Amino acid sequence: MGSSDIPMATRSSALLEKSCGYLLQKLQMIWDEVGEDQCEREKVLLGLEQECLEVYRKKVDSANNSRAQLHQELAESEAEFTQLLLALGEHPLLPRRPEKMTGALKEQIALITPALREMQLRKQERLKQFRAVQGQIQKILAEIEGESEYDTAPSHVLTNEKDLSLKKLEEYQCELQRLQKEKNDRLQRVNIHLSTIQNLSSTLGMDSSLTITKVHPSLNELFGLSKNISDNILAKLSSCVESLEAEKKNRLEKLHHLGKALTNLWNLIDTPYRYRQLFSHVTSLLSMSSAEISDPRSLTTDLIQQAEVEVKRLDQQKTTMMKELFVNKQSELEEVCRRSHMEIPSQPEMDNIMNLIISGVIDYADLLTSMDKQIQRAEEEAFSRKAIMEKVEKWILACDEERWLEEYMTDENRYSVSRGAHKNLKRAERARIMVNKIPSLMDLLIAKTKSWEEERNKVFIYDQIPLLAMLEEYNELRQEKEDERQRQKEKKKVQNLGFEQESLFGSRPGTGNRILPDRSINRSHGNAAPLDKRLTLNIQQLGSSNNYPPNQSILSIKEGKKGNQLKKFARSTTASYFKEERITMG
Repeated sequence: MGSSDIPMATRSSALLEKSCGYLLQKLQMIWDEVGEDQCEREKVLLGLEQECLEVYRKKVDSANNSRAQLHQELAESEAEFTQLLLALGEHPLLPRRPEKMTGALKEQIALITPALREMQLRKQERLKQFRAVQGQIQKILAEIEGESEYDTAPSHVLTNEKDLSLKKLEEYQCELQRLQKEKNDRLQRVNIHLSTIQNLSSTLGMDSSLTITKVHPSLNELFGLSKNISDNILAKLSSCVESLEAEKKNRLEKLHHLGKALTNLWNLIDTPYRYRQLFSHVTSLLSMSSAEISDPRSLTTDLIQQAEVEVKRLDQQKTTMMKELFVNKQSELEEVCRRSHMEIPSQPEMDNIMNLIISGVIDYADLLTSMDKQIQRAEEEAFSRKAIMEKVEKWILACDEERWLEEYMTDENRYSVSRGAHKNLKRAERARIMVNKIPSLMDLLIAKTKSWEEERNKVFIYDQIPLLAMLEEYNELRQEKEDERQRQKEKKKVQNLGFEQESLFGSRPGTGNRILPDRSINRSHGNAAPLDKRLTLNIQQLGSSNNYPPNQSILSIKEGKKGNQLKKFARSTTASYFKEERITMG
């Protein structure tokens, strides 16, 4: 057996015994040579034994402490290993679990140390994964909350190291995926809003970069910042889009209004096609909605201003044409009224309508319709008056012939042989026939006039004067003239009787045959027939008068409201005529 086969403890004990024995022999030899006392020798040996025991005791205590430390180290390793297993959520079946291992402590520690180191490495790797996922989660949360600055360093990421299981990691990863999806959705919404703002700004002719920067500088790519995707930014972007949409809708409504105005004015004033083409981009928007318009600069303020200026110009041109048309319609209405001797709208009323045209209050179509209706009503009334007007013309013509016949009968040279005398004789015959028809004509005219007034519940006006009042006046004057004729006949009889007496008894001094003045039927005869002349002049003046009462409305002809006033006017005129005749005859 070699020395290497001897156990280490035996070899140490043998060597110790050999060394101690050798030294003890040496000590005994010395003591013998010296002659040391036996008691002293025993004391020394006892001291040596106690010292050896103390050294052994210290060595044992040190060994016990080392063993305790090894046990503690082993226990801590086992506890840490268990904690790591629990933290990582794993329960692997190792070939030799620490609590079941046998052998020396150092062997046990040597066995658990590599597994513990591996678990620690796995923990650090898992912890890195947790911190990476949590860091991304905190970053996305910060972006969603709108924080402009955030720290994603691992030291600032708080991780619960007691739960590093794969299940927990999957939960964090699911949360990260959810947040990433939300971030992508928010980024998509932001990009959609930004694209919408750019399109709307382009359509409205605005600077989209300036508009976006006002919402938040990070949204402008020129600043090179990460886009803010917070709820506040999304709300601001949505509000900005709504504001631009409202502005787009408002401008489109203005252009629709202007386009309709342009179309109406073009059709109204018959604008040539080449001038309409200048604003075709405005009228083309009439059939389009706000969502259909996306062309750049199709709704700019300059375009609206140009359209407004054009509408204003055309409106002024329309006003000028309206005034011309109104004047023409007014002349047409006045002509209809003048031909039928009806009341004509007053000039102040015409001026008032002209002012409405200038101010733009009255609509062209309404004015045209109203004027056409007035002309139509005037023509209808003129048609209803036609039969009476024909009788009035015959009556006036008969009155003229009556006046001529009376002047002709007072002409002493009517039977003389002169140039044209035979024509006067024929006219006198025709005049007598017409004059004889005057009474029946008057009765028929009065009957027709009364029937017309009862049917329409209004007074028949002829040149501002009620026709019945004028006919009554004529009848009165005619009766008065007839009475005057009777008086003249009586007077003539008395004169003839005086002439006969003179011829029987001789003429009185200073009297003789009266020489009548030379009268011509082709000129005026002074006051030969004053009543007849006044009536004739009155009728002629009524037939040609152009002065009309100023209280007739152009937009609604008030029928018969002024009849009583005109009748009073006619009666006062007749009374003045009677008064003048009486003065003349007196």
